[in-house]
Formats: sequence, structure tokens, C-alpha cells
Amino acid sequence: MKHVVSLSTLYPNPAQPRRGAYVARSLEALARRHRRAISQSGSGDDEWRVTVINPIGIPPVALGQYRDLAQLPETSEEGGITVHRPRYTLIPKVGARRDPRALAKITQPLIEQIHAEVPVDLIDAQLFFPDGPAAAWIAQQMNLPLSIKARGGDIAHWSGVDFAREQMLEAARRADGMLAGSEALKRQMAALGMDEARIAVHYTGLDRDRFRPLDHTRLRAQLGSVLQFDIPDTAPLLVCVATLSERRGQDIAIAAMARIDGARLVLAGEGDDEQHLRELAADLGLAERVHFAGVLDHDVLPLVLSAADAMVLPTASEGLANAWIEAIACGTPVVTTNTPGAREIITGDAVGRLVERSPESVAAGVNSLLNDPPLRREVAAAAQGYSWERNADELAAHYDRILARPQ
Repeated sequence: MKHVVSLSTLYPNPAQPRRGAYVARSLEALARRHRRAISQSGSGDDEWRVTVINPIGIPPVALGQYRDLAQLPETSEEGGITVHRPRYTLIPKVGARRDPRALAKITQPLIEQIHAEVPVDLIDAQLFFPDGPAAAWIAQQMNLPLSIKARGGDIAHWSGVDFAREQMLEAARRADGMLAGSEALKRQMAALGMDEARIAVHYTGLDRDRFRPLDHTRLRAQLGSVLQFDIPDTAPLLVCVATLSERRGQDIAIAAMARIDGARLVLAGEGDDEQHLRELAADLGLAERVHFAGVLDHDVLPLVLSAADAMVLPTASEGLANAWIEAIACGTPVVTTNTPGAREIITGDAVGRLVERSPESVAAGVNSLLNDPPLRREVAAAAQGYSWERNADELAAHYDRILARPQ
């Protein structure tokens, strides 16, 4: 039996059920391969057993959301995986330099304990910072092979911070293999100085049973009732699924609304930029046309995406956003910034529009779609190759290649 311990600060929990949900779906799909092999043949020796360590940072004074996080159980079974949540002291906004060391300090004894009970074959980090440097230090101390995945925001943000970039490059040198969420992200990593030969592209997955075109009668009226938001059948409906932050560009999407006649915008997500965005919508006289939906339940999100005319994400940087794939799978075209990662999925007008990062350009892209809407089945076809099963198969193959190399 092969055993991977995956270190991930980005992972859902009962207090934040949508945080890093795509990380959980990927590792759960990998674990299902192991359970399926046991049920079919009685042996899962050729598959991967998965253990997750999801460190929880708690400030010295735990208020608000941190109070809920502090009360989480330290070990639980979730999605067929054992998840450990050790605590470390978090200094919000200013403590990033010490976070990798803090993570390593609290997780190494736990991994050693796990290793003594069920031998570990591979250490994995699901984010390049702060997870990558912490996992690299632990793997070196325990003489275990190491894999690190980059997801986009980690590279885009932390590569511009000197101490983080140095730590990521050192972790990359120690890694036996690395993953990038898109071809564009792989090129960015190589441009930073990471060994391109040890980087494989690993695209996201998709829950195909949930995310598909839905044509329920009076879907918008039902959603309006659920969301408590007026969504006229004749009004263009836009949705933005992302953490509310300056990088994701919800302020640009709101400003674009003034140029899209009668449109409604649903912002699905939470984040530090929410108050600013609410004030912006009010200042522009758009408060009644912009709805802050918070983090939507996974059963509601496909309904919202299917009801929308377009998914809008004026992001400053992205690897390959799960929200793009989920929208497209629902038959909803995407209007997003013309970034390298977006060009890998928005390959033509039947899928969406690539625009400049400005309200004028976003509005023009949306209006172009509204004037010439693609067939939903044609949009959905662009997501045909994405599934969590395929994602897990590629992840298992990546891990297997690492073990096959001379250590």
C-alpha cells in the first residue's frame, strides 16, 4: 500500500465548507481509487492511501471566524480521508515570513507519528506557499520524496515577495516533482527559476453530476426566492464566483454593470473586499442590481450558473480557475481577463470572451454575448474532458513517477 501525506492549508472544514473545496475533491477522488481497488480485488497495493494535514492558524486572540476554527476537532474522517488539523499561532497579514517554519514545527511530529503507524511513501504540498517550504523541510528531515503543486494565486502573489520567492525556489529545488494547474502557470514557474523538466501540468477536475446545463422552468424565479433577490426573466443575469478581493476584480464587474442595460449581478463568495464592494455598488446607484450571495451551497451553485447569461471574472491573475470550468460545464459562457491561463479554456466565442481588465471592456464582452448568445450545449462541450476521476488518475501517475525515480 502506497501512502501519501498531503499538507494543505487550503482545505474545507465545517466552519469554511467551500474553502479549497477543489483540493478536497481531488484528494478524495484519489482515495476512492484505493477503496475501489480493495472492493474489486481485495487489494489496494497499487493505489494510494491518502492522509491530509490541514493546519489551522489561530491568532493569539481568537475572535469572529477564528473562534469557530479554534473549536474544530483536531482529527476527523471526511470524504473517506483522515484529516488532521493541528493548530499554530497565526499573525494575520504580517506573520507570513514565519508561517512555513511554524507549519513545519507543528506538523513534523504528527507526520512522524503517522509514519510510525502506517509508513509514508511521499510528502505532498497542495499549495506552493506556505505549504511548499514547510513540506520541503519535513521531507528532507524524514528522507522522503516530495511533490508540490502550484495553483496560480500562490505563484502570482508570493513570487513578488522576496522572502517567499526565495523559500519557494528552495522548496522547488528539493522537490522530486511539481505540478502546475495550467500550461501558463508551468511557464511562470520556469521563468522564476524552477526546473521545468520536473513540472507536470495537472488540470482541475469537475463534478459532472452537479455541473451540467439545467433548464428548469422558472429557474430564475425560484432562485430569486432562495437568494431573496429580484431576478426578472428579461434581465441579463451575471454571476461572479470567487473570493471577494481586489485581485479577482469584482469592483470592475460592478462598474461594468452601468454599461449593461438592466443587468443583475450575483457575487458568490466572501472576502476582505466585501465592504468596499457594497459601498461601490451604492455609490454607483447599483445596490439593487448587485446581490452579495456569500458562499453558495454546492447544490445551489449549479442552479445559479445555469440560470446566468454569463460568468464574469475580471481577475488580475489565475492559474486555471475552477469557476471557469464549472460555469462552462453548466453551459454558461465566461467573460474573463485575457490571461494565459484563461486562453487555455476560452478558446473561441462559443465558450466566452477574453477582455481587458476594465469596466468598459468587461461590459463590451458581456454585451457581445448577450447580442449573440452561444448554444449552451456548445459551451458545455468545452468542459467535456474535465472530471475528478481523470484528475485523480493523473495525480496517481505523477506520484508513481516520483517513486519510480532513484532517490
